[in-house]
Amino acid sequence: MKRPRALLLFSEGLDSILAGKVLQSQGVEVVALRFITPFFGWHWKGCEEEFARWVSEKFGFPGAVVDLTEDFLKMLAAPGHGYGRAFNPCIDCRILMLKRAKELLPVFQADFLATGEVVGQRPMTQQRNTLRHIEKEAGVTDLVLRPLSAKKLWMSEPEKQGLVDREKLFSLSGRGRKRQLALAKEFDLKEIPSPAGGCLLTDPNLAQRFKKFLDWKGEFTPREAELLTFGRHFPLENSWLILGRTELENKKLMTLAKEEDTIIKIQDLPGPTGLLLGEPTEKDLKTAAKLLVRYAPKARGVKKVFLRVKRPSSTEIASLEIA
Repeated sequence: MKRPRALLLFSEGLDSILAGKVLQSQGVEVVALRFITPFFGWHWKGCEEEFARWVSEKFGFPGAVVDLTEDFLKMLAAPGHGYGRAFNPCIDCRILMLKRAKELLPVFQADFLATGEVVGQRPMTQQRNTLRHIEKEAGVTDLVLRPLSAKKLWMSEPEKQGLVDREKLFSLSGRGRKRQLALAKEFDLKEIPSPAGGCLLTDPNLAQRFKKFLDWKGEFTPREAELLTFGRHFPLENSWLILGRTELENKKLMTLAKEEDTIIKIQDLPGPTGLLLGEPTEKDLKTAAKLLVRYAPKARGVKKVFLRVKRPSSTEIASLEIA
């Protein structure tokens, strides 16, 4: 007889790990599905095999990484349920994830969806009525099992069909972690991860940057979204300047640069790399040059600094002299 299989929305946090372990303990096969965008989970981009190996060795789940960026960015520009305190469209994000996960059920030959959500743990998305609303909006009504809070919720289809035993599920609620930590000990988890999260869209400082960029351009491309997650940023008259803060960020800027971008560097002195999105005016170039010098310690006090302005292909456009 085929064992039931669950597609688990896996955040790498303790709750999603425990949800998978609870299902495993009932003989359910668990596939850990890690959604990523430049704002969360991006360290797994290009490392899909490494993720599968890690999640298998650590927790005994097969795993898969799914890049949600393009659909996520369309939603982010105008989320139907608005933003949280920063720039986080948590309700619409959850709806999008569940919709995509439902589409992937036949791909992974899974019978139902599972999450590590705990009733009342997060005010925006994990209230009982909100969980129900999200299910309906995503078209997954009763298809989602939340093992840690199942007894606080309505009976899901996997429970009705006998794929899991409801009596062996839990009734956790609220923001405390005492019961989760006890469960982790029962499942002999050697390392206890911090509460899942880490979405950059919840960072108040970064949120302001994302909002300003959206006001400036009206949309995000996947590359622009990644560029917005690091470096120093300066909206200019007709362009957007990004300065690398470290050698690693300078290299990353060059890796992400396209032919239509403008690159600006200090000649013969170490300092940040600058990348300009858009069509910089002469005023923009002069402002960018001054900012470049400001953040280049080796250039301070030098009477004349020459900067190279070029395209990523290294074809020089112009040289600027900052006295």
